[in-house]
Order: sequence, then structure tokens, then C-alpha cells
Amino acid sequence: MTPLLSHIKIVLVETTHPGNIGAVARAMKNMNLANLWLVSPKTFPSADATSRASGADDILAKATVCHSLQEAIADCQMVIGASARCRTISWPEMTPRECADKVAIAEPGNQVAIIFGRENSGLKNHELDLCHFLLRIPCNSEYSSLNIAAAVQVVCYELFVAAGQQEAIVIGDRGKIPKATATQMESFYTHLYEALTDIGFMHPDKSKSIMRRLRRIYNRVQLDIKELDILRGILRMSQDNQRK
Repeated sequence: MTPLLSHIKIVLVETTHPGNIGAVARAMKNMNLANLWLVSPKTFPSADATSRASGADDILAKATVCHSLQEAIADCQMVIGASARCRTISWPEMTPRECADKVAIAEPGNQVAIIFGRENSGLKNHELDLCHFLLRIPCNSEYSSLNIAAAVQVVCYELFVAAGQQEAIVIGDRGKIPKATATQMESFYTHLYEALTDIGFMHPDKSKSIMRRLRRIYNRVQLDIKELDILRGILRMSQDNQRK
């Protein structure tokens, strides 16, 4: 799949643990992002990063390493800084979903940098000064610090969905067998009533209400024709056993 989000940079600032860089690369590849920038990482390249990338080695191989945040965002028209900490001076804020709507839908032509700070202290105020928006991930107010790869995963997921890149997942034979028609269902209900009468389950004074409830059950399920055949087979066998 060709990345539709190639105009978006994920920028990591002074990442301490190389394994986190690899985990971020994996999160990005999951969501079809590929533009990773590293500002003064403590250790990179690293075997730990490659190991944690789990097959996203190509993201690491293409990652751009630079010495300053200004260099990483030099060509960007929109800069968004992710932070869990409250700031003394209020900042224009957005959630990951609002960020995705703006970046992937409202203004897809802009070069964008989404910046994630250090594992232990996040972004510094002078780095936030370079940002147009502060991105905050809603979470438990009593424990709001996310692992950097988890934070990147949340943001990249919202970008992926907003860009309409998700593919339909077909599980088993879902959608391959036609749904039962109204005529087939009416035939089934007639058969069901006959079978329940044969085994003595139906009572004349309650049959209408029972059948109405049974209709609701089966209508909610929306049976396909194979499922209907199975049920009809069960009904026939029940009737045959009753007649013996």
C-alpha cells in the first residue's frame, strides 16, 4: 500500500532507549507511516532498536538523524507537539482524533511534524514554542504518562483511520453466503410452528406470542441460507423422532 501520509513526520527528540525507537518504527509501519526523524538520539543505530522494530527495519533504515529540532521541522508548515504535562501558559490543544482530522482531511497538503519528547521529561518549553498545537492523549488523569511507542501508536492509528486506509477484513465465510429471503424465512417459521406443535411445546392460547418472540430472535440474527438449512434439518429430525 502506498503511504498516503508521507507528508507527516514523526519526530522523536533525544530518545534515551533505542528499543523505544524500534517500537515506534513498528507502530508507524502498522499504520502505514514511514517518515521517521530522530533528534539527537542517545544510541542509534542499535541492535535493540532493530529487534524491537520486529520487521519494520525499513523504517529505521530510512530514518533521518539530525542535531536539532529546528532542522527536523524546517520544511514543515504545521508543527504539533505531544505532551501529557500541563503547562503554565495555555496552548492551543487538540486530541489525536482532532489532529488526524486537521492533518489528514482538512489540510492534507501541508508538511506536518508531530513531535514526541524525551521518555522521562517530554518536550521542553522552548521546544513547544516551535509548535502550533499541543497534542494531548485523553487518558486516566491519575496516570497520564504513556510509553512513547504507545503514544505514537494512538496518534498514528487516528491518522490511518482519518486517511481512509483501513481495509475490510474478511473472517472465514462472512459475506460469502447469501442471507435468507423473506419467503425463505416465512417457510421456516411455518416449519418451526409445526415442529413445536408436534413436540407439544405450543399451546393454543400462547402460540401467537411465542412465535412473535421467536421471530424477533431469528430476525435479529439475520440468518443466511446455510444456517437456515441447518435449522430446518434439526426441525425435520425432531419431527421424525417424535413420530417414531
